[in-house]
Amino acid sequence: MTSILLVDDHAILRQGLRSVLEREPDLRIVGEAASLDEATTVAAHLEPDVVLMDLKLSASSDYEGLVLCKALSKSHPTMGLLVLTTFLDERLVIEAVHAGARGYVVKDVDTTELVRAIRAVSRGESAFDSRSASAVVRSLNGKGDSEGRLTDRELEVMRLLASGLSNASIGTELFISATTVKFHVSNIMRKLHVSRRAEAVYAASKGGLI
Repeated sequence: MTSILLVDDHAILRQGLRSVLEREPDLRIVGEAASLDEATTVAAHLEPDVVLMDLKLSASSDYEGLVLCKALSKSHPTMGLLVLTTFLDERLVIEAVHAGARGYVVKDVDTTELVRAIRAVSRGESAFDSRSASAVVRSLNGKGDSEGRLTDRELEVMRLLASGLSNASIGTELFISATTVKFHVSNIMRKLHVSRRAEAVYAASKGGLI
């Protein structure tokens, strides 16, 4: 029996997923969460085999699911993280993989493929729909467009970082949480191949990004 935690900010979607997935004899929904903080708490308490999560968990951010992925993969490395979202973007697929997701499927996928992905992730395997898999293959072949290039949001964070603002102040400016800012800063430093904020500012300035 595979235990599943559903994470989505829309209750009606969670209810729909529950009704569909619980038709499968080997799948069991053990909990639900609507936000980043709630999901972190519930996952720690229930320790499900698979966390099926959206990327958008609040009105203030489209990508809090990435923050959740990174947090859960660090605190629960054996937990299977599967992204189920409306966003089909090569950059997001790669970011999700870097954050610890084992799979990525879009919400228009059919039930059979979703169930197959959940079972694969529960076994420790990777699971991507055909379009998401293409993004991963391009990245592995060195043809992806996301690695090493800052996103628009990361550029916004970088400019405020260069102004000397703290994560909390940057979050206030951009209407996102300090945790989300920390996630973006971590990605910026990884992409710029630096380990300190000051080095990131220098590298971004030298590269003409700010």
